[in-house]
Amino acid sequence: MVDAVNSTAYSQLGLGVPQTTPKKSDLGQKDFMTLMMTQLKNQDPFKPLDSGAFLGQLAQFGTVSGLAGLQTSFDSLKTSLLSNQALQAAGLVGRSALVEASTMAVGDGQAVAGAVDLPDSTSSLTVTVRDSTGQVVRTLPLGANAKGEAPFLWDGMTDAGGPAPAGTYTFGAEFRSGSTVETGTTLLVASIDSVKLGTDGFSVELRGVGEKPFSSVKQIGN
Repeated sequence: MVDAVNSTAYSQLGLGVPQTTPKKSDLGQKDFMTLMMTQLKNQDPFKPLDSGAFLGQLAQFGTVSGLAGLQTSFDSLKTSLLSNQALQAAGLVGRSALVEASTMAVGDGQAVAGAVDLPDSTSSLTVTVRDSTGQVVRTLPLGANAKGEAPFLWDGMTDAGGPAPAGTYTFGAEFRSGSTVETGTTLLVASIDSVKLGTDGFSVELRGVGEKPFSSVKQIGN
């Protein structure tokens, strides 16, 4: 019976198992300096080598090293800024926000504040509140308003005089611009329930409105 030949047998025969030596393909700045100094020490004094090429490449090493350090610093700064923004955003929970929106879920007789973003002044502005079926439950005539944000307040009552039932309501705005009637952009005030950090930045979860990007928030209140 022939025994298996193992690494010990190879050693006894003087045949060591070859060891894998990791190859080093990249020449670092320290290696380059060692190579340059060795070549300078062994140069012919009557035919000195031109060290300009060495110094040029050494400068390139320094530039690359500096850029790498700068990138590391920027990455650290980015992480720090995100952490600070997250802490500041956490302080928004519980406060109110004026955000571009047209629908909101409300309770029985719940009042809703908002505004209409007017691109120009108008002689007549009207806000209409509709229920989930599209029926008009309240009409708010706001009269003449200047360019900018024209505030409004729905007290949660219907045109018939009773409290509007709980549900989702849509707010629409129309204003007169010269001889035509234009549609205005509505803004609603809602409480901030939470703040989220995603790949596209921060977003806020607004009570009755839903999730909105922080960029759509026009104003923060107490």
